[in-house]
Amino acid sequence: MEAIYFILMCLWLALPGALANMMPVFAKNIDFLNYPIDGGRTFRGKRLFGQNKTFRGFFFGILGAIVIAYFQARLFGLDFFQKIAFIDFSTTNFVLFGVLIGFGVLFGDLVESFFKRQFDIAPGKPWFPWDQVDLLIGALVFISFIKIPTWQMIAFFFAVGPLLHLGFNYAGYALGIKKNKW
Repeated sequence: MEAIYFILMCLWLALPGALANMMPVFAKNIDFLNYPIDGGRTFRGKRLFGQNKTFRGFFFGILGAIVIAYFQARLFGLDFFQKIAFIDFSTTNFVLFGVLIGFGVLFGDLVESFFKRQFDIAPGKPWFPWDQVDLLIGALVFISFIKIPTWQMIAFFFAVGPLLHLGFNYAGYALGIKKNKW
């Protein structure tokens, strides 16, 4: 039973970050803040991040994480959700948590995009395993400002996270939301 609670705790913790990672795809047809973060700037003759990394994606990604964190904070009063909560919402502001995990996920992806551009890997092309772990690294670093995840949680995220990431991407592709399976 403890193993089930541990898995649920990890998935519950990751939920706002997972939505933050998906929101830029859902918001792609909204013109609001549709400006590249790098403003077209280059490094060594190559775009810093590329055309697809926009302020819109960051805004809606972080907003999505805050919304999920809000619901997590509201449900925290129930015994079951207290048992699977890694973040104590009685002492942690849900907005702060949402901003940190949402920004962390998107920042990790942004750093990975910088390296993809520098290594001449086209946007949308796979770069395994970095496409799957960039968001994990970013999220874990930024939520550490609130609470440091255990080594068991970190191991779980790096073992299961890439599989979940690939699964969600494939589902998005099958639903016609994403252009690529990865």
